[in-house]
Amino acid sequence: MNDAPTDRVEAAARALRDGGLVLMPTETVYGLAADAANPNAVAAVYAAKGRPSFNPLIAHVADVGMARRVARFDARAEALAARFWPGPLTLVLPVADLLAVCDLARAGLDTVAVRAPAHPLAHALIAAFGGPVVAPSANRSGRPSPTVLADACEETGPAAAAALDGGPCAVGLESTVVGLLDAPRLLRPGAVTRAEIEAVIGPLAEAEADARRSPGRLARHYAPNAPVRLDAARPRPGEAWLSFGPGGAGPWNLSPSGDLAEAAANLFAYLRAADRTAPSGIAVAPIPHEGLGEAINDRLKRAAGFVG
Repeated sequence: MNDAPTDRVEAAARALRDGGLVLMPTETVYGLAADAANPNAVAAVYAAKGRPSFNPLIAHVADVGMARRVARFDARAEALAARFWPGPLTLVLPVADLLAVCDLARAGLDTVAVRAPAHPLAHALIAAFGGPVVAPSANRSGRPSPTVLADACEETGPAAAAALDGGPCAVGLESTVVGLLDAPRLLRPGAVTRAEIEAVIGPLAEAEADARRSPGRLARHYAPNAPVRLDAARPRPGEAWLSFGPGGAGPWNLSPSGDLAEAAANLFAYLRAADRTAPSGIAVAPIPHEGLGEAINDRLKRAAGFVG
């Protein structure tokens, strides 16, 4: 395409206004974006993904001012937004405007999940559109999330009226989700770690009953076609091997240096690459659980179908 980035963003914003879907880069993963207020557009997202309608979607906003029109902020939400936005943190809050994020996008709940993405193209698109957009990961439901545009196009591209190429996603894991309805709860781990959040608002409770208010909580999620075996010492015959750390063998070492941020960025792309070889299974080396490792292990357990 020869048009300038501004022209592509404006064309994508027009597609959203017309009720169409747009492949949108974020710093976490590529999203399939739609007007959050338009139930027909949101229904098209669910249809394109094959996503259960009980799983709520995140409303992506340009800034905290737009977020306050969507959700009711308290002091904890203000503090977290000030520290981590724009960035990979989603807040689940009481809904402020029932029309700005339609009932279907909220899965019928009286709460809304909201975040301000850090990717400049995502910010530009939302600002040009002028309102919140839902943008769940642009994969078929349950599949590994796409971290490059080509994988997004392969998964849900036929449903999209426009696509913005922002290059590989820097983070590679979906956002951390924190519920702020009573006691603050970690509903989904991500790149913003538990320790970083607790440094701002104090201890986090576990998800418990509020888990249904968060996206990405299905037991089998982020899954390739091949079965996934975790904490493997070595691959079995026929298995693809996702290694980790110095000396890790094979073409898919999540991080030869043992860096968890690098492993997170590579995780979904390597799961996809390994799956394309049609192995009997995918064996994954042990990943440390501290820091970002909590989020990586959460995604791997869901890929293997081990988490409810």
